[in-house]
Amino acid sequence: MYNLLKGKRGIITGALDENSIAWKIAERAQAEGATFTLTNAPVALRMGKINALAEACNTIVIPADATSVADIEKLYEESEAHLGGKIDFLLHSIGMSPNVRKGRNHGNLNYDWFQKSLDISAISFHKMMQVGEQKGIFNDEASIVGLSYIAAQRTFPDYGDMAEAKALLESIARSYGYRLGKAQKIRVNTVSQSPTPTTAGTGVSGFDAFLSYAEKTSPLGNASADECADFVISLFSDLTKKITMQNLYHDGGFSSVGISPEVVEAMQS
Repeated sequence: MYNLLKGKRGIITGALDENSIAWKIAERAQAEGATFTLTNAPVALRMGKINALAEACNTIVIPADATSVADIEKLYEESEAHLGGKIDFLLHSIGMSPNVRKGRNHGNLNYDWFQKSLDISAISFHKMMQVGEQKGIFNDEASIVGLSYIAAQRTFPDYGDMAEAKALLESIARSYGYRLGKAQKIRVNTVSQSPTPTTAGTGVSGFDAFLSYAEKTSPLGNASADECADFVISLFSDLTKKITMQNLYHDGGFSSVGISPEVVEAMQS
């Protein structure tokens, strides 16, 4: 370890179990010297193992619905009290689509659920930054990262309305990133990760086939959750102070490849 986050305080959302990217980021953040609080929606806390992660990281879990301004305010107040000061980093690892979960395709969306997908998966990112700015929770030169996916730019049929949610997430990162950058030199970025076998990811229809396709397409292979954690830690660190308003692909090169010999061979067999 390199003590990249020594003395830094933060908040990590979205850790559910040991398969979660947010879980790996929390483990790596602690190893790099950070202190932080953990949070997830109350319903997710009943499903996952986040309390075990909190114990391992010597921290607390603060239940919060990221779509609720009141819950976010409470999250920030309790985090500042527990950590003893304002925060230097924030991870937004929040996403859920009722339409995808219930198998509604893009020509048969339930629009109330669509609004919920946008609110949970993207607008919550704006809420966390707006409430944070209003409450003065962010230190100067803090770093804020949201987890995205390439379906924000390219069509993946079974990803459904989460594609629109991720596109909105990335737009919010640019718009709010400019505002926070001008005001406090705060960086706001999104990371577009390889398909990763998390609890959420494996719930998407055809996930195993696409995981194999991405592995065959990427010259470096798919990036693992642990490797994603390494990358996000670098964005939280002082080594990336001039990177902001970017959607950063962490996908082994997948996003820059049209087709690979391995894919051609698989299609011809």
